[in-house]
Amino acid sequence: MVLAHTVETLEGSLAKPHKLELADIFRQFGDNYRRTHKMPLSHHKVMHAVKICRTSYLGGHMRKCSLCGYEHPTYNSCGNRHCPKCQSIARLHWVKRREEELLPVNYFHNVFTLPHRLNGLTRSNKKTIYDILFRSVSETLLEFGENELGGRVGFLAIFHTWDQKLCQHIHLHCIIPSGALTGDRKRWTGSPHADFLFSVRALSAVFRGKFLCYLKEAYVNGKLTFAGKSSQFESEDGFYSLINALYKEDWVVYSKRPFAGPERVIDSLGRYAFRIAISNDRIKCVRDGMVTFTYRDRKDDNIKKEITLSAGEFIRRFLTHVLPDSYTRIRHFGFLANRNRRDNISCVKSLLGVSPYDGKRKEQSAQEIMLELTGKDILKCPRCKAGTMTLHHLIPRFSVWVDSQLSKPELVDTS
Repeated sequence: MVLAHTVETLEGSLAKPHKLELADIFRQFGDNYRRTHKMPLSHHKVMHAVKICRTSYLGGHMRKCSLCGYEHPTYNSCGNRHCPKCQSIARLHWVKRREEELLPVNYFHNVFTLPHRLNGLTRSNKKTIYDILFRSVSETLLEFGENELGGRVGFLAIFHTWDQKLCQHIHLHCIIPSGALTGDRKRWTGSPHADFLFSVRALSAVFRGKFLCYLKEAYVNGKLTFAGKSSQFESEDGFYSLINALYKEDWVVYSKRPFAGPERVIDSLGRYAFRIAISNDRIKCVRDGMVTFTYRDRKDDNIKKEITLSAGEFIRRFLTHVLPDSYTRIRHFGFLANRNRRDNISCVKSLLGVSPYDGKRKEQSAQEIMLELTGKDILKCPRCKAGTMTLHHLIPRFSVWVDSQLSKPELVDTS
Protein backbone atom coordinates (compact mmCIF):
# COMPACT_ATOMS: atom_id res chain seq x y z
CA MET A 1 0.00 0.00 0.00
CA VAL A 2 2.79 2.42 0.87
CA LEU A 3 4.48 1.72 -2.45
CA ALA A 4 1.25 2.40 -4.32
CA HIS A 5 0.83 5.70 -2.49
CA THR A 6 4.45 6.60 -3.21
CA VAL A 7 4.16 5.87 -6.93
CA GLU A 8 1.02 7.98 -7.03
CA THR A 9 2.89 11.03 -5.81
CA LEU A 10 5.58 10.91 -8.46
CA GLU A 11 3.90 12.60 -11.39
CA GLY A 12 2.26 15.25 -9.23
CA SER A 13 5.41 16.13 -7.30
CA LEU A 14 8.06 16.50 -9.98
CA ALA A 15 9.00 20.03 -10.94
CA LYS A 16 5.51 21.53 -10.62
CA PRO A 17 4.67 24.85 -8.93
CA HIS A 18 2.94 24.71 -5.58
CA LYS A 19 -0.84 24.98 -5.76
CA LEU A 20 -3.15 25.68 -2.88
CA GLU A 21 -4.11 22.63 -0.85
CA LEU A 22 -6.23 21.80 2.15
CA ALA A 23 -2.95 21.04 3.94
CA ASP A 24 -1.83 24.66 3.50
CA ILE A 25 -4.97 25.91 5.25
CA PHE A 26 -4.46 23.47 8.13
CA ARG A 27 -0.80 24.51 8.47
CA GLN A 28 -1.53 28.21 8.56
CA PHE A 29 -4.76 28.28 10.55
CA GLY A 30 -4.98 24.88 12.24
CA ASP A 31 -3.15 25.77 15.47
CA ASN A 32 -5.39 28.75 16.11
CA TYR A 33 -8.47 26.67 15.35
CA ARG A 34 -7.39 24.05 17.88
CA ARG A 35 -6.93 26.71 20.55
CA THR A 36 -10.37 28.19 20.01
CA HIS A 37 -12.47 25.07 19.37
CA LYS A 38 -13.05 21.87 21.30
CA MET A 39 -12.31 18.97 18.98
CA PRO A 40 -12.64 15.19 19.25
CA LEU A 41 -9.50 13.11 18.77
CA SER A 42 -10.66 12.00 15.31
CA HIS A 43 -10.58 15.62 14.07
CA HIS A 44 -7.06 16.11 15.42
CA LYS A 45 -5.96 12.95 13.62
CA VAL A 46 -7.41 14.07 10.29
CA MET A 47 -5.83 17.52 10.48
CA HIS A 48 -2.44 16.04 11.37
CA ALA A 49 -2.61 13.41 8.62
CA VAL A 50 -3.50 15.98 5.94
CA LYS A 51 -0.69 18.31 7.08
CA ILE A 52 2.06 15.68 6.90
CA CYS A 53 0.82 13.91 3.76
CA ARG A 54 3.58 13.59 1.15
CA THR A 55 6.16 15.34 3.28
CA SER A 56 9.42 13.96 4.63
CA TYR A 57 7.68 13.52 8.00
CA LEU A 58 6.37 10.22 6.59
CA GLY A 59 9.55 9.25 4.80
CA GLY A 60 9.63 8.06 1.24
CA HIS A 61 11.91 7.14 -1.65
CA MET A 62 14.66 8.92 -3.48
CA ARG A 63 14.30 8.08 -7.15
CA LYS A 64 17.00 8.45 -9.77
CA CYS A 65 16.76 8.49 -13.56
CA SER A 66 18.36 5.46 -15.17
CA LEU A 67 19.77 7.63 -18.00
CA CYS A 68 20.49 11.21 -16.99
CA GLY A 69 20.93 10.69 -13.25
CA TYR A 70 18.26 13.20 -12.23
CA GLU A 71 17.19 12.63 -8.62
CA HIS A 72 13.97 13.55 -6.91
CA PRO A 73 12.33 12.52 -3.61
CA THR A 74 8.81 11.13 -3.52
CA TYR A 75 7.23 11.11 -0.10
CA ASN A 76 4.73 8.65 1.30
CA SER A 77 1.05 9.51 1.54
CA CYS A 78 -0.83 9.56 4.82
CA GLY A 79 -3.51 7.18 3.50
CA ASN A 80 -6.25 8.96 5.46
CA ARG A 81 -9.61 8.66 3.68
CA HIS A 82 -10.40 12.33 4.31
CA CYS A 83 -7.21 13.52 2.60
CA PRO A 84 -7.78 14.94 -0.91
CA LYS A 85 -4.42 13.60 -2.11
CA CYS A 86 -4.81 9.97 -1.06
CA GLN A 87 -7.80 8.63 -2.96
CA SER A 88 -6.67 8.27 -6.59
CA ILE A 89 -4.92 4.91 -6.58
CA ALA A 90 -7.35 3.38 -4.08
CA ARG A 91 -10.19 4.51 -6.34
CA LEU A 92 -8.61 3.01 -9.45
CA HIS A 93 -8.02 -0.38 -7.81
CA TRP A 94 -11.57 -0.42 -6.40
CA VAL A 95 -13.15 0.51 -9.73
CA LYS A 96 -11.17 -2.24 -11.47
CA ARG A 97 -12.73 -4.79 -9.12
CA ARG A 98 -16.22 -3.41 -9.77
CA GLU A 99 -15.78 -3.80 -13.55
CA GLU A 100 -15.73 -7.57 -13.10
CA GLU A 101 -19.10 -7.45 -11.31
CA LEU A 102 -21.05 -5.48 -13.93
CA LEU A 103 -24.21 -7.08 -15.27
CA PRO A 104 -25.49 -6.56 -18.85
CA VAL A 105 -28.59 -4.69 -17.65
CA ASN A 106 -29.66 -1.12 -17.07
CA TYR A 107 -28.58 0.51 -13.84
CA PHE A 108 -30.56 3.03 -11.81
CA HIS A 109 -29.29 5.67 -9.42
CA ASN A 110 -31.44 6.63 -6.42
CA VAL A 111 -30.45 9.19 -3.79
CA PHE A 112 -32.00 9.11 -0.29
CA THR A 113 -31.59 12.36 1.67
CA LEU A 114 -32.18 13.12 5.35
CA PRO A 115 -34.11 16.33 6.16
CA HIS A 116 -31.85 19.13 7.37
CA ARG A 117 -34.03 19.33 10.49
CA LEU A 118 -32.02 16.30 11.68
CA ASN A 119 -28.59 17.91 11.24
CA GLY A 120 -28.18 19.07 14.84
CA LEU A 121 -29.14 15.69 16.29
CA THR A 122 -26.87 13.92 13.82
CA ARG A 123 -23.81 15.92 14.87
CA SER A 124 -24.16 14.44 18.37
CA ASN A 125 -25.00 10.92 17.18
CA LYS A 126 -23.14 10.33 13.95
CA LYS A 127 -22.75 6.56 14.05
CA THR A 128 -26.28 5.93 15.35
CA ILE A 129 -27.97 8.14 12.76
CA TYR A 130 -25.78 6.91 9.92
CA ASP A 131 -26.53 3.29 10.81
CA ILE A 132 -30.26 4.01 10.88
CA LEU A 133 -29.96 5.62 7.43
CA PHE A 134 -28.24 2.56 5.93
CA ARG A 135 -30.71 0.19 7.60
CA SER A 136 -33.87 2.06 6.58
CA VAL A 137 -32.74 2.57 2.97
CA SER A 138 -31.60 -1.04 2.50
CA GLU A 139 -34.79 -2.48 3.98
CA THR A 140 -36.91 -0.15 1.84
CA LEU A 141 -35.25 -1.18 -1.43
CA LEU A 142 -35.23 -4.88 -0.54
CA GLU A 143 -38.94 -4.79 0.32
CA PHE A 144 -39.80 -3.05 -2.94
CA GLY A 145 -37.79 -5.67 -4.82
CA GLU A 146 -39.71 -8.52 -3.20
CA ASN A 147 -43.11 -6.85 -3.62
CA GLU A 148 -42.75 -5.50 -7.17
CA LEU A 149 -40.20 -7.80 -8.81
CA GLY A 150 -40.73 -10.98 -6.83
CA GLY A 151 -37.09 -11.37 -5.93
CA ARG A 152 -34.03 -9.91 -4.24
CA VAL A 153 -32.51 -6.76 -5.71
CA GLY A 154 -28.85 -5.95 -5.29
CA PHE A 155 -27.31 -2.54 -4.88
CA LEU A 156 -24.27 -0.56 -3.83
CA ALA A 157 -24.79 2.26 -1.29
CA ILE A 158 -22.31 5.15 -1.06
CA PHE A 159 -22.59 7.54 1.87
CA HIS A 160 -22.00 11.32 1.61
CA THR A 161 -22.57 14.04 4.22
CA TRP A 162 -21.89 17.29 2.36
CA ASP A 163 -23.14 19.68 -0.29
CA GLN A 164 -21.01 21.82 -2.60
CA LYS A 165 -20.65 24.56 0.04
CA LEU A 166 -19.43 22.05 2.65
CA CYS A 167 -22.70 22.35 4.58
CA GLN A 168 -24.25 19.26 6.16
CA HIS A 169 -26.30 17.36 3.59
CA ILE A 170 -26.60 13.70 4.58
CA HIS A 171 -27.55 11.38 1.75
CA LEU A 172 -27.02 7.91 0.35
CA HIS A 173 -26.30 7.16 -3.32
CA CYS A 174 -27.66 3.76 -4.37
CA ILE A 175 -26.55 2.16 -7.65
CA ILE A 176 -29.06 -0.58 -8.52
CA PRO A 177 -29.17 -3.12 -11.39
CA SER A 178 -32.65 -3.14 -12.94
CA GLY A 179 -33.92 -6.50 -11.83
CA ALA A 180 -34.12 -9.08 -9.06
CA LEU A 181 -32.90 -12.63 -8.47
CA THR A 182 -35.62 -14.99 -7.26
CA GLY A 183 -35.18 -16.84 -3.99
CA ASP A 184 -34.52 -20.17 -5.69
CA ARG A 185 -31.83 -18.49 -7.88
CA LYS A 186 -33.47 -19.91 -11.00
CA ARG A 187 -34.90 -16.75 -12.54
CA TRP A 188 -33.92 -13.14 -13.14
CA THR A 189 -36.84 -10.71 -13.20
CA GLY A 190 -36.07 -7.52 -15.08
CA SER A 191 -37.69 -4.19 -14.27
CA PRO A 192 -40.76 -3.39 -16.42
CA HIS A 193 -39.87 0.33 -16.36
CA ALA A 194 -37.28 1.92 -18.62
CA ASP A 195 -37.04 5.29 -16.84
CA PHE A 196 -37.22 4.30 -13.17
CA LEU A 197 -36.99 1.24 -10.95
CA PHE A 198 -39.54 2.08 -8.24
CA SER A 199 -41.84 5.04 -7.61
CA VAL A 200 -39.87 7.69 -5.72
CA ARG A 201 -43.00 8.93 -3.94
CA ALA A 202 -43.67 5.44 -2.57
CA LEU A 203 -40.00 4.95 -1.71
CA SER A 204 -40.00 8.26 0.16
CA ALA A 205 -42.99 7.36 2.34
CA VAL A 206 -41.63 3.94 3.30
CA PHE A 207 -38.11 5.27 3.86
CA ARG A 208 -39.45 8.01 6.15
CA GLY A 209 -41.56 5.56 8.13
CA LYS A 210 -38.72 3.11 8.67
CA PHE A 211 -36.17 5.78 9.60
CA LEU A 212 -38.42 7.45 12.17
CA CYS A 213 -39.42 4.07 13.63
CA TYR A 214 -35.76 3.18 14.23
CA LEU A 215 -35.03 6.70 15.51
CA LYS A 216 -37.79 6.38 18.12
CA GLU A 217 -36.43 2.97 19.06
CA ALA A 218 -32.98 4.48 19.60
CA TYR A 219 -34.48 7.20 21.81
CA VAL A 220 -36.44 4.75 23.94
CA ASN A 221 -33.33 2.59 24.39
CA GLY A 222 -31.23 5.58 25.48
CA LYS A 223 -28.89 5.43 22.48
CA LEU A 224 -29.15 9.13 21.58
CA THR A 225 -27.05 11.97 22.98
CA PHE A 226 -28.42 15.52 23.03
CA ALA A 227 -25.83 18.29 22.91
CA GLY A 228 -25.71 21.83 21.62
CA LYS A 229 -28.74 22.82 19.60
CA SER A 230 -30.18 19.31 19.80
CA SER A 231 -30.61 19.61 23.60
CA GLN A 232 -34.12 20.94 22.94
CA PHE A 233 -35.12 17.42 21.85
CA GLU A 234 -33.90 15.63 24.99
CA SER A 235 -37.24 15.74 26.80
CA GLU A 236 -39.98 13.40 25.68
CA ASP A 237 -42.15 16.30 24.54
CA GLY A 238 -39.28 17.85 22.64
CA PHE A 239 -38.30 14.60 20.94
CA TYR A 240 -41.79 13.69 19.80
CA SER A 241 -42.41 17.21 18.55
CA LEU A 242 -39.39 16.65 16.31
CA ILE A 243 -40.76 13.28 15.18
CA ASN A 244 -44.16 14.82 14.38
CA ALA A 245 -42.54 17.61 12.37
CA LEU A 246 -40.47 15.07 10.43
CA TYR A 247 -43.55 12.98 9.64
CA LYS A 248 -45.16 16.04 8.06
CA GLU A 249 -42.20 16.63 5.71
CA ASP A 250 -41.86 15.08 2.26
CA TRP A 251 -38.53 13.26 2.44
CA VAL A 252 -36.41 13.60 -0.67
CA VAL A 253 -35.78 10.46 -2.69
CA TYR A 254 -34.35 11.40 -6.04
CA SER A 255 -34.20 9.07 -9.00
CA LYS A 256 -31.59 10.08 -11.54
CA ARG A 257 -31.88 9.11 -15.17
CA PRO A 258 -30.74 5.52 -15.84
CA PHE A 259 -27.10 5.15 -16.77
CA ALA A 260 -26.43 4.97 -20.49
CA GLY A 261 -25.13 1.41 -20.35
CA PRO A 262 -23.11 -0.49 -17.72
CA GLU A 263 -19.86 1.15 -18.85
CA ARG A 264 -21.10 4.51 -17.58
CA VAL A 265 -21.75 2.96 -14.19
CA ILE A 266 -18.03 2.48 -13.64
CA ASP A 267 -17.27 6.12 -14.39
CA SER A 268 -19.89 7.25 -11.89
CA LEU A 269 -18.79 4.77 -9.25
CA GLY A 270 -15.26 6.14 -9.42
CA ARG A 271 -16.54 9.66 -8.88
CA TYR A 272 -18.98 8.92 -6.08
CA ALA A 273 -17.23 6.18 -4.14
CA PHE A 274 -14.01 7.97 -3.15
CA ARG A 275 -15.16 11.58 -3.25
CA ILE A 276 -14.40 13.67 -0.19
CA ALA A 277 -15.94 16.92 0.99
CA ILE A 278 -13.64 19.12 -1.12
CA SER A 279 -10.81 18.52 -3.58
CA ASN A 280 -7.69 20.66 -3.70
CA ASP A 281 -8.42 21.99 -7.16
CA ARG A 282 -11.54 23.75 -5.85
CA ILE A 283 -9.50 25.92 -3.45
CA LYS A 284 -8.73 29.14 -5.32
CA CYS A 285 -7.52 31.76 -2.84
CA VAL A 286 -6.37 32.09 0.76
CA ARG A 287 -5.87 35.69 1.81
CA ASP A 288 -6.31 37.77 4.97
CA GLY A 289 -7.72 34.85 6.91
CA MET A 290 -10.33 34.06 4.26
CA VAL A 291 -10.66 31.00 2.02
CA THR A 292 -12.28 31.14 -1.43
CA PHE A 293 -13.35 27.96 -3.20
CA THR A 294 -15.62 27.02 -6.09
CA TYR A 295 -18.94 25.21 -5.97
CA ARG A 296 -21.67 24.13 -8.36
CA ASP A 297 -24.98 25.89 -7.76
CA ARG A 298 -27.58 23.14 -8.25
CA LYS A 299 -30.39 25.70 -8.06
CA ASP A 300 -28.91 27.80 -10.87
CA ASP A 301 -28.39 25.33 -13.71
CA ASN A 302 -25.29 23.85 -12.05
CA ILE A 303 -23.25 27.00 -12.77
CA LYS A 304 -19.80 27.14 -11.18
CA LYS A 305 -19.54 29.94 -8.61
CA GLU A 306 -17.23 30.99 -5.80
CA ILE A 307 -17.83 31.30 -2.07
CA THR A 308 -15.56 32.92 0.53
CA LEU A 309 -15.49 31.83 4.18
CA SER A 310 -13.29 32.69 7.12
CA ALA A 311 -10.55 30.10 7.58
CA GLY A 312 -12.11 29.02 10.88
CA GLU A 313 -15.52 28.48 9.32
CA PHE A 314 -13.97 26.62 6.40
CA ILE A 315 -12.15 24.25 8.77
CA ARG A 316 -15.28 23.81 10.90
CA ARG A 317 -17.38 22.86 7.89
CA PHE A 318 -14.76 20.43 6.59
CA LEU A 319 -14.37 18.67 9.94
CA THR A 320 -18.16 18.24 10.17
CA HIS A 321 -17.76 15.51 7.54
CA VAL A 322 -15.13 13.44 9.35
CA LEU A 323 -16.57 9.95 9.72
CA PRO A 324 -16.50 7.92 12.93
CA ASP A 325 -13.39 5.76 13.20
CA SER A 326 -13.48 2.68 10.95
CA TYR A 327 -16.96 3.56 9.70
CA THR A 328 -17.80 1.79 6.41
CA ARG A 329 -19.22 4.30 3.96
CA ILE A 330 -19.49 1.97 0.93
CA ARG A 331 -21.73 -1.07 1.44
CA HIS A 332 -23.29 -3.82 -0.68
CA PHE A 333 -26.79 -5.19 -0.15
CA GLY A 334 -29.17 -7.82 -1.49
CA PHE A 335 -27.71 -10.27 -3.97
CA LEU A 336 -24.62 -8.03 -4.13
CA ALA A 337 -23.92 -8.38 -0.39
CA ASN A 338 -20.33 -9.35 0.34
CA ARG A 339 -21.03 -12.85 1.63
CA ASN A 340 -22.39 -14.35 -1.63
CA ARG A 341 -21.70 -11.62 -4.17
CA ARG A 342 -19.39 -13.63 -6.43
CA ASP A 343 -21.73 -16.64 -6.60
CA ASN A 344 -24.82 -14.49 -7.15
CA ILE A 345 -23.18 -12.47 -9.92
CA SER A 346 -22.12 -15.67 -11.67
CA CYS A 347 -25.66 -17.01 -11.29
CA VAL A 348 -27.26 -13.86 -12.74
CA LYS A 349 -24.81 -13.77 -15.63
CA SER A 350 -25.61 -17.39 -16.43
CA LEU A 351 -29.34 -16.64 -16.40
CA LEU A 352 -28.69 -13.72 -18.76
CA GLY A 353 -26.57 -15.83 -21.10
CA VAL A 354 -23.28 -14.17 -20.23
CA SER A 355 -20.07 -16.00 -19.33
CA PRO A 356 -19.79 -15.95 -15.53
CA TYR A 357 -16.86 -14.38 -13.76
CA ASP A 358 -14.11 -16.97 -13.25
CA GLY A 359 -12.81 -15.39 -10.06
CA LYS A 360 -9.34 -14.76 -11.46
CA ARG A 361 -8.03 -11.24 -11.51
CA LYS A 362 -4.58 -9.90 -12.27
CA GLU A 363 -3.43 -7.31 -9.77
CA GLN A 364 -2.05 -4.26 -11.55
CA SER A 365 0.50 -1.84 -10.22
CA ALA A 366 -0.23 1.88 -10.00
CA GLN A 367 2.08 2.42 -12.98
CA GLU A 368 0.18 -0.12 -15.11
CA ILE A 369 -3.21 1.33 -14.20
CA MET A 370 -2.17 4.90 -14.96
CA LEU A 371 -0.60 3.84 -18.24
CA GLU A 372 -3.78 2.01 -19.24
CA LEU A 373 -6.12 4.85 -18.30
CA THR A 374 -4.12 7.93 -19.29
CA GLY A 375 -1.39 6.69 -21.62
CA LYS A 376 1.21 8.28 -19.32
CA ASP A 377 4.12 6.47 -17.74
CA ILE A 378 4.32 8.03 -14.28
CA LEU A 379 7.85 6.65 -13.78
CA LYS A 380 9.30 8.31 -16.87
CA CYS A 381 11.98 10.88 -16.06
CA PRO A 382 10.50 14.41 -16.17
CA ARG A 383 13.82 15.89 -17.22
CA CYS A 384 15.16 13.76 -20.10
CA LYS A 385 11.77 12.15 -20.94
CA ALA A 386 13.54 8.91 -21.81
CA GLY A 387 14.90 7.29 -18.67
CA THR A 388 12.99 5.58 -15.88
CA MET A 389 12.87 6.86 -12.33
CA THR A 390 14.11 3.94 -10.26
CA LEU A 391 14.47 3.52 -6.52
CA HIS A 392 17.85 4.82 -5.34
CA HIS A 393 17.43 4.75 -1.59
CA LEU A 394 14.79 5.03 1.12
CA ILE A 395 14.15 8.26 2.99
CA PRO A 396 13.45 7.49 6.67
CA ARG A 397 10.58 9.03 8.58
CA PHE A 398 11.23 12.27 10.49
CA SER A 399 14.23 13.09 8.30
CA VAL A 400 16.07 16.42 8.16
CA TRP A 401 13.71 17.50 5.37
CA VAL A 402 10.87 17.95 7.86
CA ASP A 403 11.31 21.65 8.63
CA SER A 404 11.43 22.70 4.99
CA GLN A 405 8.55 20.46 3.99
CA LEU A 406 6.22 21.48 6.81
CA SER A 407 7.00 25.19 6.73
CA LYS A 408 4.07 27.40 5.85
CA PRO A 409 4.13 28.13 2.11
CA GLU A 410 3.17 31.50 0.76
CA LEU A 411 -0.53 31.27 -0.01
CA VAL A 412 -1.44 33.02 -3.22
CA ASP A 413 -4.44 33.54 -5.43
CA THR A 414 -4.54 30.77 -8.05
CA SER A 415 -7.79 31.75 -9.70
